[in-house]
Amino acid sequence: MIATSNTIMSSREIVPASKGRARISYIGTRSFLLEAPGEFDLPAQRRIWALAQIVRSWADIAEVIPGMTNLLAIFKETPEDPELVTGRLLEAWNYAESLDLAGKTIEIPVHYGGTYAIDLPAICDFCGLSDREVVRLHYEASYRVFALGSAPGFGYLHGLDPRIYMPRKTVPSLRMEKGSVTIGGMQTGVAMLTGPNGWNSLGHAELQMFDPTSATPALMAPGDIVRFLPARIEL
Repeated sequence: MIATSNTIMSSREIVPASKGRARISYIGTRSFLLEAPGEFDLPAQRRIWALAQIVRSWADIAEVIPGMTNLLAIFKETPEDPELVTGRLLEAWNYAESLDLAGKTIEIPVHYGGTYAIDLPAICDFCGLSDREVVRLHYEASYRVFALGSAPGFGYLHGLDPRIYMPRKTVPSLRMEKGSVTIGGMQTGVAMLTGPNGWNSLGHAELQMFDPTSATPALMAPGDIVRFLPARIEL
């Protein structure tokens, strides 16, 4: 599970966003979503990681789910005084400075282009670059795993070159293959499951990203560095 700003869930804003101030919303009766102000960047994510460490230590917390520059705090019971909870979260946010998770480096061989690159022409049309240039910019970048969610083992990767930004589809593909290497906005990732997907595929990776029989099922973890290797380019 991941808490994202565009997740479809019943929510009610209780601390509105303002310049330099986090926004907090109710998610149901026991959950509170804090969204970092400012840019979608690594400094904001490092502060979310620090906040998660603080909130996990609270005795009344059932679960803490760091998302993409946001954090979902789920309490064991419905708080009697929600305003007190929001005050605690804001105080913790103001106290949290920065935490850089020391992750491993993961190299993922990719077959760029070919059958699975169903959205590469649309990406090229949108950014005005050739298919070879799009592919090059994608594999030359170094990415950081901000959070896991959406599907078991799926990593939200930050570090995409802004020249190949591509909005998510308004109408998702009904069947995108597992292993598809995709772009969604300013993020990239590898599809964990075959099925509907609103991201844009430009290649395919055979590497097993999630093994439910393993002691550590997910290959990726927050803080990891990911590099895509052009094992094959078919354009």
